[in-house]
Amino acid sequence: MIVHGNRFTIKAGVTEAQLEEALESLRNQGRVIPSVRSFVVGRDFGGEYEWGATFVIDDLDGYWEYLVHPAHRNTDRVGLPLVDRFASFDITDDEDPEMGAKIAALHQRRYESDAVLTELVSDLGEYTGSAAPGPHGAH
Repeated sequence: MIVHGNRFTIKAGVTEAQLEEALESLRNQGRVIPSVRSFVVGRDFGGEYEWGATFVIDDLDGYWEYLVHPAHRNTDRVGLPLVDRFASFDITDDEDPEMGAKIAALHQRRYESDAVLTELVSDLGEYTGSAAPGPHGAH
């Protein structure tokens, strides 16, 4: 099982309507992507970020389905332009010592096949973690 998570802060000047559209798009991912078993979208307490989301997925095939699903692409389109600081993480109970590299490879494959996404990500003030382009898993 893989728990994929995102933590983020919003840029100054973002309206409540823009933020709610992005949060609702995250919630929609949890509802409509078949490989998502459960999800949480909401406030992030106890850290440096304002908001967060987690998605529980069974395996790498499901993770890929999650990454390329149109609902996820919509969240990228409406949400990433609002984000200042972003961190992603993955927690797994899979004992494969290569799991981190395999997850990073999925993200890299996605960036290589989606120039629009790569441009959106390049506009973020800060992006760290398992899904960050470039050296994956860097902190």
